[in-house]
Amino acid sequence: MRQKFLISTSIAVIGIIVILGIRQFTQAQDDGFTYAGIEPAPNFPEGLDWLNVSEPLTMSDLEGKIVLLDFWTYGCINCIHVIPELQRLEAEYSEYLVVIGVHSAKFDNEGQTDNIKQFIRRYNIEHPVINDVDFIVWDTYGARAWPTQVLIDPNGKIVGGRAGEGVYEAFQPIIATMVEEYGAAGLLNSEPIAKWIPLSDTESALSFPAKVLVDSPSNRLFISDTAHNRIVITSLDEPSNITIIGSGEQGFVDGDFRAAQFNNPQGLAVGGNTLYVADTGNHAIREIDLSNRTVRTLVGTGEQANRYPPLGGTAPNVALSSPWDVTLADGKLFIAMAGPHQIWRVDLITGETVAHAGSGYENIIDGPLNRAQLAQPSGIDNDGNMLYFADAEVSAIRTASIAPDGMVTTIVGTGLFDFGDVDGFGDEVLLQHALGITVADDGFLYIADTYNNKIKRIDPTTRESITLAGTGEAGFADGAFSEAQFYEPNGIDYANGKLYVADTNNHAIRILDLATETVTTLDFGEGVSTLLGTESPLEPVQTPSTDGNQDGIIHLETQKVTAGEGTLVFDIQIPEGYKLNTLAPFTIIAQSDAIVNIEEENQRFREITPSLPVRLPVHFHRGETTFYADVTVYWCEAIQEELCFIERLSFEVPVIVEENASTTELILPHTLIPPIQ
Repeated sequence: MRQKFLISTSIAVIGIIVILGIRQFTQAQDDGFTYAGIEPAPNFPEGLDWLNVSEPLTMSDLEGKIVLLDFWTYGCINCIHVIPELQRLEAEYSEYLVVIGVHSAKFDNEGQTDNIKQFIRRYNIEHPVINDVDFIVWDTYGARAWPTQVLIDPNGKIVGGRAGEGVYEAFQPIIATMVEEYGAAGLLNSEPIAKWIPLSDTESALSFPAKVLVDSPSNRLFISDTAHNRIVITSLDEPSNITIIGSGEQGFVDGDFRAAQFNNPQGLAVGGNTLYVADTGNHAIREIDLSNRTVRTLVGTGEQANRYPPLGGTAPNVALSSPWDVTLADGKLFIAMAGPHQIWRVDLITGETVAHAGSGYENIIDGPLNRAQLAQPSGIDNDGNMLYFADAEVSAIRTASIAPDGMVTTIVGTGLFDFGDVDGFGDEVLLQHALGITVADDGFLYIADTYNNKIKRIDPTTRESITLAGTGEAGFADGAFSEAQFYEPNGIDYANGKLYVADTNNHAIRILDLATETVTTLDFGEGVSTLLGTESPLEPVQTPSTDGNQDGIIHLETQKVTAGEGTLVFDIQIPEGYKLNTLAPFTIIAQSDAIVNIEEENQRFREITPSLPVRLPVHFHRGETTFYADVTVYWCEAIQEELCFIERLSFEVPVIVEENASTTELILPHTLIPPIQ
């Protein structure tokens, strides 16, 4: 336990520069560089586990590189916020910057190398990572908070350090200056590190599913397929019946189910035929119309709030910070907002979006809603009268009144560094970074005790906690509650005598039958092929082809073109009263061959609302061939914009290229026809 050395990560959020036992960023006096170190960076200690490299790195391996050490622990929300900032720096200075993650774990579970591997895969971290389980590197550099960064110059000397978020803004100007000056001096090495080998990942039907939601009236199960950046819907009685919401590409795009994009979506709540999603990586709440199969942003700008804690306002233009889970109560959407350690609420009628509970300071202090202190709330549910939430960083289960003049109270949990796996009553109970909670109709709370790899049951009245299922060992085993194994379960929901669990690191949904006390794994059957992308998850609205083709391919008559430089013309005509969807890309995939030769960068065209017709350059060579191209068009009614369509076009046209043809254009025409309504 290292708590006497550690300060709350909420201090780090503010971005205070901390003294690390090394000098701060200062201008060099003698060597001519604006940023240069004095003390040599110590070599990395032997015996530590390294990830994303074939063998441990040494300082000599890093000679000629600008090195940024990132001290982190994977359950820390502030550390998670830093990941995209580091990735942005790595992309901009890929030749000269090497980021090395120094993982110094807060929780026991986080110190295990296999668990760090899972997190690395989930968040696509490709830079080298050290498992600094005994805080050796941490102590060497005098770190005091998560996250902390230390900068080392190309000569292997320590330039300075800081703690907190805002990494890109703090380091980009410094690194840019260093690249310019050290590059001019011939001291930079642009060669890739030979030992650098990012972890590979395996294909799975689900990828790190984080939350799960049961809607019994509609017979639907909703799953946040988090690392696939999509939402999966399946029938409770027929799991092979799959609907997918989202393209799978990480992004922030509204539109129909195919076009919409998410970024690490997590919590889910449903009201009628509207699904609400905590789109965590986009710092937004998305609203899904399940009837019209469209996605829109309810609140959030797509960027993390730059003020701490964030300011409220009127949806949608309110900046949020890592919304992790959601629940509906009293006509309002309540958000477990992990970033600022608060619970927020959105009035679904007025759009008012404000902090509901939590001062923004990170701790476990009960009291009036606006003065209570929370610590990374990551799971939330309600019974109609009270909000119940899993406060992850204090390993606690707590309550907050739905009424805005109420209180926050704690059921179990005692402190920022009080965690473990102890059943019992009240303050003797220890959990370990619990992320999921559901209220059942038997009056109990069921908890995904994430880092203990267990499902717990808590009586909110007596404050008794018992282990319901799971051995505590990370694994994947069905069977009796006492024999079942989970691997960092995150989301949990109750319905009809069963618990549905998002078993995150097992990439699976587990079902706990409370009557038989057995655990099974949800079997998607033939739906697996849909989840893997080998079958289409949604049937697009079919619009009849003007060409009269019945096989889905638009067969055009033979066209003759002149050899040399030419143009492909995709002449897509949109009828009056309709327009291209302003949220989804018009896409062309064109096949190149020796006759119709297209540069690689022009073989795939993707643009939102391009000017029509779309023209792509091509080089025609003498001979005969058949040209193929696939076009995807998203289009909508131009007035109300409530009804949108998708049309996938496959063109096939015989082509003759000769010396003296009358044109240099190969034209692919098609007129869209609205479906009959």
